[in-house]
Amino acid sequence: MADPRPDHLLARDLAVAAGKVLLDIRAAFPSDGDPKALKDAGDRGSHDYLMAALAEARPDDAVLSEEGADDPVRLRSDRVWIVDPLDGTREFSERPRDDWAVHVALWERGSLVAGAVALPARDQVFATDAPPEIPPAAGGRIRLAVSRSRPPAWLPALVEALDAELVPMGSAGVKAVSVLDGSTDAYVHAGGQYEWDSAAPVAVASASGLHTSRVDGSALLYNQPDVLLPDLVVCRPELAARILAAVARLDLS
Repeated sequence: MADPRPDHLLARDLAVAAGKVLLDIRAAFPSDGDPKALKDAGDRGSHDYLMAALAEARPDDAVLSEEGADDPVRLRSDRVWIVDPLDGTREFSERPRDDWAVHVALWERGSLVAGAVALPARDQVFATDAPPEIPPAAGGRIRLAVSRSRPPAWLPALVEALDAELVPMGSAGVKAVSVLDGSTDAYVHAGGQYEWDSAAPVAVASASGLHTSRVDGSALLYNQPDVLLPDLVVCRPELAARILAAVARLDLS
């Protein structure tokens, strides 16, 4: 029997609960343990929890998980949960860093209809059951969320075009919700992501009124045969035209 909780609430609860699983794994891991072993334990533990929980709560729905084998049945399904059990595996393994996340999103008949991004080490969750309001504009230069470890080669050109400043941080989910919590004004990515990297952040950002799109301004599409979704823009709506115009002038290869 399906869980009676609404999809929005279920997404939130599952992201939070998977986060607790990850915190327990991290706390129990030896301080001198192999970081790769911690990464693997986190990926597997959160994935196993989410798969079991979704099988119980929504037995008729398909699931697309970063850590699971792709099941072609999802392409014939009306409802597909798209999950990243541990977004920011590297950051998770570098204790005490807190810039890692859990993503849980629901795609239904062509659209993202629910989602949650939990930041367990910060005791935060951003979810579509209660979309956060867009913070007031900070004023001054545009603040861009950027990877602390792998900034793209084209980034300096975008910074120059926008007269922007960079705010380094970890996982894709953390970067996306940084626009929601007011830490940044935009997150621009090009060069390789998958549906699970952005589905939940995009669901929450869109529900909150942020602009979300591909770097060419086209819609982000999910539950596709090829799950590679290599680029996105998440930004304050009043900045979208300016950012997309600047990106259009760049070589993002």
